[in-house]
Amino acid sequence: MAEFAYKGRSANGALITGKLYGNSADAVAGRLVSIGVTPVEIRDLTTTGSLTVSDLVTRFSGGQPTTKDLVLFCRQMHTITRTGLPLLRGLTGLMQTTHNQILKSALVEVIASLESGRELSKSLRAHPTIFSPLFVNLIEIGEATGTLDVAFQRLYEYLSMDQEVRDRVKSAIRYPVIVLIAIAVALSIITVFVIPNFAPIFRTLGDNIPLPTRIIMGVSNFAIDYWMVVIGAVVAVIVAASIYVKSEAGRMRWDRWKLSIPVTGIIVRNAALSRITRSLAVSLSAGLPINETLRTVSASIGNNWLGEKMSLLSKGIERGESLSSTGANSGLFTPLILQMIALGEETGALPELLEESSDFYKREVDYGLDNLSAAIEPILIVAVGAVVLVLALGVFLPMWDMVSQARAGG
Repeated sequence: MAEFAYKGRSANGALITGKLYGNSADAVAGRLVSIGVTPVEIRDLTTTGSLTVSDLVTRFSGGQPTTKDLVLFCRQMHTITRTGLPLLRGLTGLMQTTHNQILKSALVEVIASLESGRELSKSLRAHPTIFSPLFVNLIEIGEATGTLDVAFQRLYEYLSMDQEVRDRVKSAIRYPVIVLIAIAVALSIITVFVIPNFAPIFRTLGDNIPLPTRIIMGVSNFAIDYWMVVIGAVVAVIVAASIYVKSEAGRMRWDRWKLSIPVTGIIVRNAALSRITRSLAVSLSAGLPINETLRTVSASIGNNWLGEKMSLLSKGIERGESLSSTGANSGLFTPLILQMIALGEETGALPELLEESSDFYKREVDYGLDNLSAAIEPILIVAVGAVVLVLALGVFLPMWDMVSQARAGG
């Protein structure tokens, strides 16, 4: 079976591009026509190794679907399944109106898979970079129990809450990041353009140049004479750090370090705990077994260190231990969550109490984000003050010395 790239027009005339597998171009054309797409161009990628402009546009214009794209998809699928609209017709309509090209191409393949007799969950599982294991497992349970609309509703609520927390975290750290970038730019401009103009004046002092001024002049001269080395070193450090973080050991250490950063670490940890407990609540309320739930959630947390802790929980459950006891030994959960889990196991209301825990930690995240600016502002003020003090001492100390010498000479 070969891979084909296609371009076609939907019923409303919109251009649709993507890739499909098929035995021949005619088979791909027939599949496109069956879902309401009029093929314009079909190209065999197994015989054409080069990328065309349209391929590049498809690959880079939209990028991977974001959480917002999946939230919209789940909301629309909930409406489709709740109203009884045929699944193929509903997905075809969604495919034609989706703006993200990668998601659109995936939906075309999902539709083709459904037409061949596969279930929706198996069709979605073929696209793990878009649909997480948790997403697919909930859809699979919804299919098995006839509650597909409820599954999409749960996913919509879960993803919406997750997106809200992410947006608030990004909004809260935007201000300090902008301030730090402004400080770095200001220092660069002063070092490269301002200090060299004062250097001839400072040299008139001979050997009496103050130490802060000599340091600033030395840094300025090095940056001007070896700017290519400086830029190369910065690029090398960034590339090396990126490669290390992408490695398994590096990612594990980076994810663990993020949880221990002063001020922001507790917010990141509370956000992760809220996400974990909400994922567990959604999965357990849908009927997913506890050990499979833990494995699924560990793969979709977004933090490898916490994911490893979740894997240990799964192994403890498989050994016959209760979730509360193995959770206490893992060091993952706080005492509050452990009490909620123990109470939930005793009363049989574990999903509800996990949902309560998630709401509690979401409120903690909201509180932490609301006070983040107040906590970071003193640190930024001290940093800016230190920079200004060093520059002031470096620039004004020699001027004071020259004034003193002029007065002494007069």
